[in-house]
Amino acid sequence: MTASVDNLNQVLAAIARAEKEAHRPPGSTQLVAVSKTFDADAIRPVIEAGQRVFGENRVQEAQAKWPALESEFPGLELHLIGPLQSNKAKEAVALFDVIETVDREKIAAELAKEIARQSRAPRLYVQVNTGLEEQKAGIDPREAVVFVNRCRDAHGLAIEGLMCIPPADENPGPHFALLAKLAREAGVARLSMGMSSDFEVAIMFGATSVRVGSAIFGHR
Repeated sequence: MTASVDNLNQVLAAIARAEKEAHRPPGSTQLVAVSKTFDADAIRPVIEAGQRVFGENRVQEAQAKWPALESEFPGLELHLIGPLQSNKAKEAVALFDVIETVDREKIAAELAKEIARQSRAPRLYVQVNTGLEEQKAGIDPREAVVFVNRCRDAHGLAIEGLMCIPPADENPGPHFALLAKLAREAGVARLSMGMSSDFEVAIMFGATSVRVGSAIFGHR
C-alpha cells in the first residue's frame, strides 16, 4: 500500500469519527482529495483505492492531467477550488463538475454565458472571504447573500453552496460558523470548508465537503 492510500484511509476514518462526534449521519461529509501539483502517477493509486472526488487549483494544470485520468477511470468528479479568471471560464465549464470559487459579477456573467453555450452546467459555489484578507479571493461576507441572489436572478445560475478558507493564524471555528449562517440566509445547502489541519472542526460546524490535500498526498 502506498503512503497516500494509507493516508487516505486515515483521513476517511477521521471524517467518520468527526461525523459521529457531531451526531451527523455517516457519510454526510464528502472528501475532496486536493491533488494540485501532483501528477497522474501520484494520483492514480488514490483513485484505485476508491476515491472519486478531487480538487484542483488551476484550470491549465487540471487540463494537463485529468482528461486522460477520466477516460481511464469513469465516474470521477473534479472540483475547481482555486481562483477562476474570467478568460478561463470556457475551459473551466468544459472540464470541472463543480466550481467552488464564484466570487464576483464578471465571473458569474462569464460562467452563465459558457453554461448556455456548452449546454453543460457545473455545480456552483460562492467563495466567501470570511477573514476579509486582502490577498485572498472571495466575496465580502457582508455582500455574500445579496451576491448569491444576484447570481440566481440576474445570471440564472443555480448556486448550491458556499466555500471559505479561514485565515491560517486564526481559530477556524468562528469562520465556519459564519459560513454556515450565511448559507442558511442564502438558502443553500452545501458547505465546502475545512482542510488538512482543521477538517474535523469543519465537520462539527456542518461542512458537507472537506478539501484535504497534504494529509493524503504529503507536502508538495
